[in-house]
Amino acid sequence: MSFSLTDEQAADGLAVARRTLELLRGVPEFGERYAQAQEPTTLAELAALPPLAKDDLNTALAHLEPSAEQGATWLFQSGGSTGAPKVGYAPTGFYMAKVFEHWQPLDRDDIFVNAWGAGRMWGAHFLAAGLADLSGCRIIALGSVTREEYPEWLGFLADRKVTAIGGTPSVLRLWFAHARAAGIELPSLRKVLWLGEAWQPQLEEDLAVVAPKARRHGMFGSTETWVVGSNTPECPADTFHTFPHQLVHVGDDGLLDFTSLDPAMLNPVLRYRTGDAGELTSCPCGRPGPAMRVLGRRDNVVQVRGLGLHIDELLARVEREPGVTRGQVVITEQGRRAQQVDVLLLTAAGAEPDTDALRRELLSATFTLSTAFVHDPEHVRVRVVDALVGNDRTGKTASFVVREAS
Repeated sequence: MSFSLTDEQAADGLAVARRTLELLRGVPEFGERYAQAQEPTTLAELAALPPLAKDDLNTALAHLEPSAEQGATWLFQSGGSTGAPKVGYAPTGFYMAKVFEHWQPLDRDDIFVNAWGAGRMWGAHFLAAGLADLSGCRIIALGSVTREEYPEWLGFLADRKVTAIGGTPSVLRLWFAHARAAGIELPSLRKVLWLGEAWQPQLEEDLAVVAPKARRHGMFGSTETWVVGSNTPECPADTFHTFPHQLVHVGDDGLLDFTSLDPAMLNPVLRYRTGDAGELTSCPCGRPGPAMRVLGRRDNVVQVRGLGLHIDELLARVEREPGVTRGQVVITEQGRRAQQVDVLLLTAAGAEPDTDALRRELLSATFTLSTAFVHDPEHVRVRVVDALVGNDRTGKTASFVVREAS
């Protein structure tokens, strides 16, 4: 049994968990789910409670409709990258004061570009603005830009001598790829904040050219849990130091679940599973105490004609191909049956991967594709594209997308 805190460290916070349990017991749809559950006074008793999945939390929120005790109650989307958006809640401030107590990547001298998308109920732009407000820095609330706008805005940022920028890795890659292609450098940039996706190693290549002094500062969280932990340039990109108001548990199956110990938390986060697998480990940065290493999502297995397709394994193969900077799987369905699988490739300038050879390899080496499409292998395609399928609302680019045939 692995927890990010000891029983002694979590003792006071477990009162929040007990209050959350009472709230969940009042949700009619849960029936007998929590009827026999013991109110947790130890971490072992907490681990005995049933975990919450995304659908469970959405059911609870629909019934509870929480409201902040102070300030406004903000409603944000939960999900929406590959499915319909759901509702999540946060108070004004987005819990960032507690984060700022332990993690201060920005300071008063910074000029910070907030490049997270600012609209359509996605929370990271406003969360980052809250962090910048606490730091007292200057902030450029830029949000999303179109392809044609990048050169002009990059020139503006260079002239302003920006020192920090933040966004999802998908969005950051667009910024730095456009800067590199246009020959624009950002020599004053020292900090790159990121949240919303795993860090993309290809970012390092563009950063080395565009902003060689820049170092990454990451956050891990979701619209349900909000920010759980953070890291510094001295930490591996997949390893985060969790905050004392966020309890992380690693189950026997390797899945992470999260319990909020913050009395101000509006979402009833009690052993909530995001779908990520992980472990608690020591961090090479030398900071004492366990850190959370995220090993990847376990829900990135999608059913294709009754068989499980491991998206991460497939993409790991195509992204090893010389010249391929990132891949994406797009599954087109009709009547909930997969009609076609497209593997989309983003490539470096001048790269020309052999898509026919790669397609043949994927068909022969991937059991699901070779079996599911044995009678119509032409419905598995590998294509080089100018842009992957993204979410205009959030700026995120998911590893796989499921679409309905028109």
